[in-house]
Amino acid sequence: MTAVDEVTLTIENHVAAVVIDRQHVLNAVDGRTQARLNEIWNQLEADPSVRAVVITGAGTRAFCVGADMSATAVDKTGLQYWSGLDPNGFGGLSLRTSLDIPVIARVNGFALGGGMEMVLGADIVIAAESARFGLTEPRVGRLALDGGIHQLVRRIPHTQAMGMLLTGRKAGAAEMQAMGLVNEVVPDDGLDAAVQRWVEQILACAPTSVQAVKQMVTRTGHLTAAEARGLRLPALMAALDSEDSAEGVRAFQEKRPPVWPGR
Repeated sequence: MTAVDEVTLTIENHVAAVVIDRQHVLNAVDGRTQARLNEIWNQLEADPSVRAVVITGAGTRAFCVGADMSATAVDKTGLQYWSGLDPNGFGGLSLRTSLDIPVIARVNGFALGGGMEMVLGADIVIAAESARFGLTEPRVGRLALDGGIHQLVRRIPHTQAMGMLLTGRKAGAAEMQAMGLVNEVVPDDGLDAAVQRWVEQILACAPTSVQAVKQMVTRTGHLTAAEARGLRLPALMAALDSEDSAEGVRAFQEKRPPVWPGR
């Protein structure tokens, strides 16, 4: 199986599905897979037809358990690994700021280490009841350097984050939902239906508005709300002067569902 085969991309009805299919290592990511994921995100950034992305792992056991810890994958020291970190983060996603498309993490099974970091890089997280989350790197003498440490303390309460980071423990889906990281927890056999429901709600919104929202959130987190409001970001300006904006008003006045041009 090639690296391309190990990460599949399908696009249908404006929705992209990214599936890591390395079930023999619980969907762990090696160097070639990391490169392929970056290629996919770059491709999606350049495709204006895509309005939502769902990322998941193949099978039922794991979303992704992080870096491939096989002998050939850990031949670097911790310092060497840190020196060569991908600017986009683990899986090309955990620290990516240039993707203005909503990303849904469909979490089935284990999301550990870099897998958890990819979850932190998503916008919406839907988890099966059997899902387990954790930044377990300290248990093997490593660190969650691809955004895990810095993002977790920004996404959930400090003591909850530190409780996970300092112990490397795993937490269940219900616990992560209570902390605020997971949007919805569903029975394992209801995961696809729940994800589809969230996708449909995104697609019901104007694509230009959704892109503007994500760009505004992604690129203004370091500013005050007043400072952020004043930024003339590209997606914001496009949304304000879009055909979508006009169509939304017409549809409301005509009491019909909007048909979004996406521009």
